[in-house]
Amino acid sequence: MAVDPLPEWPLFGMTDDVRPALRQAREGGLTAALATLVAVDGGGPRPQGTQMVFAPGIVAGYFSGGCVESDVADHAAACLEDGEPRTLVYGEGSPWPDIRLLCGARIEIFVERVAPDDPALRELLAAEADRRPVTWVSDGFARACAEDLEPWPEAAVERLYEPRPRLIVVGGDPTALAIAQLGAQAEFETTLVRPKGPSTPPPIPGLAYRRDEPEQAFEVIGVDPWTAVAIATHDLETDRAALRAVLPSPAGYVGLLGARRRLAERLAQLRADGMSESALARLHAPIGLDIGGKAPWEVAVSVIGEITALRYARASGSTSTTSPAAAAAAPDRRRSRASEAANTLTSDES
Repeated sequence: MAVDPLPEWPLFGMTDDVRPALRQAREGGLTAALATLVAVDGGGPRPQGTQMVFAPGIVAGYFSGGCVESDVADHAAACLEDGEPRTLVYGEGSPWPDIRLLCGARIEIFVERVAPDDPALRELLAAEADRRPVTWVSDGFARACAEDLEPWPEAAVERLYEPRPRLIVVGGDPTALAIAQLGAQAEFETTLVRPKGPSTPPPIPGLAYRRDEPEQAFEVIGVDPWTAVAIATHDLETDRAALRAVLPSPAGYVGLLGARRRLAERLAQLRADGMSESALARLHAPIGLDIGGKAPWEVAVSVIGEITALRYARASGSTSTTSPAAAAAAPDRRRSRASEAANTLTSDES
């Protein structure tokens, strides 16, 4: 089964989550080669667990930014032909010394053939649709996918798949649109919520749109630990309604656009509504990392950066305890929960 040559421009590498490519292959009845980075020694551009998918007319992901992808594609084509899994070594100890990793690392990539009717693939894609975390375990011949799955001795791959990051942006001005568009481009499952907004959605690819009030929108969209909510309406009552609905929820991130000097007042209103201190402590306000800019795209970069910083801080076990109430009382210590972990400052809007 042939694999097409890689395109000259590696746009396929801008996709980090290979599940859409696997779904595309399955829906087309195509067998896919799944390549997984199983070992990294000496550092490298991609972490262990990074994957690529190869099938006729389909390629997604990247390992090194150009050093090995073409060679991996050749081995993936061979795997599709003979069905034999293989481990590819690049760098020190590689049988292909002419393929050099400029970063100086040594990496191992495991390639396996996955049929469209494979039960593990079916469960992986079902879990994606249900937003359930699952673990993929494979030895190249047998594979399984389930929650809390332990690898067997012969297994070469153990890969945790979490639900796709979700972003809900409340607002409709250029800043809210920039946050939503950058979120969609960054592979967040993104929805813009603009209560009583225009009947037609904004012309932004990959963006869902809702016109109902925040509480109703959150209920329909669904808010879970992999959901980030960015509230950027410039309307105090809509902001307040959104915060009342989302702060007690399991959302992994809640950020509020607004001036620091108004923060204490807004927190006091939420306390008057019965909001607990533990819920208030989850708020990131003012929203975003302090990168020094206030133009729409600059704020969008700061917001997506803060959400990403918090995600990786969680993955590393890092925590932060600075609450917005403390930040409002001490403006010289302008640190948000995410940026405490990232050792960066939050943004402020005047």
